[in-house]
Amino acid sequence: MTNNIDRKKELLPEQRDELLEILKVRFGKNMHRHESLEWEKVHTKLEANTEKLWSLNEMERTEGEPDVIGYDKEKDEYIFYDCSKESPKGRRSLCYDREALEARKKHKPENSAMNMANDMGIEILTEEQYRKLQEIENFDAKTSTWVQTPSEIRKLGGALYCDYRFGHVFVYHNGAESYYGSRGFRGSLRV
Repeated sequence: MTNNIDRKKELLPEQRDELLEILKVRFGKNMHRHESLEWEKVHTKLEANTEKLWSLNEMERTEGEPDVIGYDKEKDEYIFYDCSKESPKGRRSLCYDREALEARKKHKPENSAMNMANDMGIEILTEEQYRKLQEIENFDAKTSTWVQTPSEIRKLGGALYCDYRFGHVFVYHNGAESYYGSRGFRGSLRV
């Protein structure tokens, strides 16, 4: 990809076509995530939103396996979440945010979850969104996922993460500076 393409956040035609085909196949194989929705309408929205397509490609490139999990009638937007069985491999070993990254004195990770999500044009899931995703099917049985942290917790140096164990969603806390090879983040995007 050239720098010009990066700045505009647009995909080359062959990249766009490849991504749309991946999303179409995934959509068809996972109808339980979006039973009442039709691919043709999703496809039309995607074609009209090149920057959102770029963000979806970033989700796919980092192994998030984005898929439609809902539709907001009021805003006329399709809602995509990362639906990889485990936390996306291309987004692990990240501390929570820029402040945490800058505070680390030794062994800094390459990036933070909040920075990476921002660069990708997506939002990190909230605890509520994470729980909604787990109602659709179970994710993160072996990994964990950073979730948006309330400011009062973050001000004290903490950050929240979730996983699915023993048939339940668990919410935990850690220092925002921490990072683990099995913890990443899941994102959401509205198109």
